[in-house]
Amino acid sequence: MRTVAVVALTLLLAASPAAGKDRPRSEGASLLEGVRRIALPGVPGTVTVFGPRAFPVVTAPCGGRPAPLVAATRHGDGRAVPFGHGYFGPALRVGDTARLVANVLRWTAGDAETPRVGVRGKTELREHLADRGFVFVDLGGTGWTDRLDEVDVAVLPLARVSEDELTVLTERLEGGLGIVAGMPGWGWQQLHPKQRLATDNMANRLLAPAGLVWGADTVQKPSDGVLEVGRIPAPLAHAGRALAALSAETAGSLRLEPARRATAVAALVRAIGDVPPGDELLLPRLQEALGDRPEAAFHPSRKTPLTDEHGLARVLLAYEVERGRGRTPADIEAHPAAATFPGPVPAKAPRVRRTLRIDTAVPDWHGTGLYAAPGEVVTLTVPKQAADAGFTLRMGAHKDRLWNKPAWHRVPEITRSWPVRAAQVEAANAFGGLLYVVVPRGAALGVIEVTLEGAVEAPRFVLGETTNEEWLRSTRAAPAPWAELETRKVILTVPSSVVRKLDDPEALLVWWDRVMDGCADLAAMPRERARPERYVTDVQISAGYMHAGYPIMTHLDAAPRFVDLEKLSTKGDWGMFHEMGHNHQRRDWTFAGTGEVTVNLFSLYLMETVCKKGVGHRAMSPESIAKNRAKFLEAPDRFALWKRSPFLALIPYYELKRAFGWDAYKKVFAEYRDLPKGERPRGDDAKRDQWLTRMSRTVGRNLGPFFESWSIPTSAEARAAVADLPAWMPE
Repeated sequence: MRTVAVVALTLLLAASPAAGKDRPRSEGASLLEGVRRIALPGVPGTVTVFGPRAFPVVTAPCGGRPAPLVAATRHGDGRAVPFGHGYFGPALRVGDTARLVANVLRWTAGDAETPRVGVRGKTELREHLADRGFVFVDLGGTGWTDRLDEVDVAVLPLARVSEDELTVLTERLEGGLGIVAGMPGWGWQQLHPKQRLATDNMANRLLAPAGLVWGADTVQKPSDGVLEVGRIPAPLAHAGRALAALSAETAGSLRLEPARRATAVAALVRAIGDVPPGDELLLPRLQEALGDRPEAAFHPSRKTPLTDEHGLARVLLAYEVERGRGRTPADIEAHPAAATFPGPVPAKAPRVRRTLRIDTAVPDWHGTGLYAAPGEVVTLTVPKQAADAGFTLRMGAHKDRLWNKPAWHRVPEITRSWPVRAAQVEAANAFGGLLYVVVPRGAALGVIEVTLEGAVEAPRFVLGETTNEEWLRSTRAAPAPWAELETRKVILTVPSSVVRKLDDPEALLVWWDRVMDGCADLAAMPRERARPERYVTDVQISAGYMHAGYPIMTHLDAAPRFVDLEKLSTKGDWGMFHEMGHNHQRRDWTFAGTGEVTVNLFSLYLMETVCKKGVGHRAMSPESIAKNRAKFLEAPDRFALWKRSPFLALIPYYELKRAFGWDAYKKVFAEYRDLPKGERPRGDDAKRDQWLTRMSRTVGRNLGPFFESWSIPTSAEARAAVADLPAWMPE
């Protein structure tokens, strides 16, 4: 079978023109007849193609590689076409989208001369396709499956069908019914966080046996929302063909161009996460490819990253990780790559039992000061009222998933979360990690006691609970490879090696609390927080050098800076402040072009008030401001330049601060904070208008001329609303 697949693939690749000038002569060619440009509505998702009778129809970039957006398959005597988003409404008005959908309906209807199209749910198919030779049948209301004999193809909201309806559709598809549906898989997953897209989504349950499922990724969307459809869908975007190609390359019988290899690797990595565990089309082939290859062969690191160039090895590492997700705690073994990152636990380190108090009024991660060794079972015991109340046991702080990164410096997913559905839960993680009890929002159980058994101690200092004496005597020497420094406002997660010589964590954390209070003060929010913010250092993260979120993620080289009080207090750290600023930034006063601008108000504020450093960034020096202003004045489209130049756009915000002080910002931000829902700005025009009027009223000056001097558009109504105030321009 493998030889046949490789030969077939080689013939396919040889027949595909490099420039894609001609369409392939396949049964799917008619689907793209007359189609050049189609809509990309909303945030489209991917479709994973892996069955022998399935094929991509339209591909779009996903992580820089082509991924199926529309696919098709035969199953039994029927045919099916899934779209990665809803394509049966306003999208039909864009480009050749209506032509594509018409082609799909005609192909899916099989040999019907005048296809009868059953429609369930609100669509615009009648409006746009009425003159294309279709007969439309309404499948609304109950008992609609009884009317499937009246149609050749059904356009359905598949994710919302019942179990009984799914049974009927399964039989009808095999018997010859055509089925068309569209949805973004990632969107369904977001709405059903406790369910799994691969196994619980009804649409995937229907089409997985046919070798198609909706995936969890998104495709990249051009600014105009229109996709130029390629003449030949990338053949190696089909996961089954991709595996045949990479296996042949590993065996030495085929050599892939880098772009094709990258496409094949990406298709398989996506498929490994998207295909249901019981699949019999692709997963057995992956298991065969894995063979007796030792896990030790898969050790990505910063020095030896695993890239697309490694082909099948990269895929099989992904398969190893996904396969491990289905194991019970007792069956999980330490992955050899854990020794590289996040690090080993000394074999002789005592495994301890600890009882901890958890305040359930504080949501999200609660640190425990304990660490699970890779592959070892840890037992959590909770009170009965906490069982099946939404609590989870998290193993590991490094939650960034790196699947779409072109090079893996660590295994792309190394943390696990186990739901607490009973009073006692066993858990394990092949990569180990710091242990957290995760409290759901809205829990009202007061302070509860939980017990953890089987873990090792990690260095943990909690401001107000741990003393410097305890820290110096024993805590900082705890054997786990990762440590946490914690207050009620911020938590720092760094390698233990970074804190082994830290002598005064109390003074350090008092300073960090000042930083957090500064953020709260500027954002006009209480200093006492619902839960602490978090920074976590990692060998590789999903985006940028740092990125905001919970936790804020940054690279390992930042770890020593987090604990260097002397440098922090005198020099500050613009980047750390910037990301924390993102977590305090609000949409109401941030319009297009200022996402990376208003955040820097927090960096400016903290540099000035906490570090006594002035502006604290060379891009805001008088010389840099003068250069940026000169470029702005020379630009043919000043506002366009302003929007894409964060430090240029920061200048007017800084000028307002110099003239009116930080209190003006605090007052305006408090005003936004207290706005009723109906008065919050909707859209960028409203945001710019409200920023003009609210800041003008706060400082008692007409800022209209100032906004105009910076080419920031505002409406005549907004400018008139502040015209009674004295006009202001900076000196």
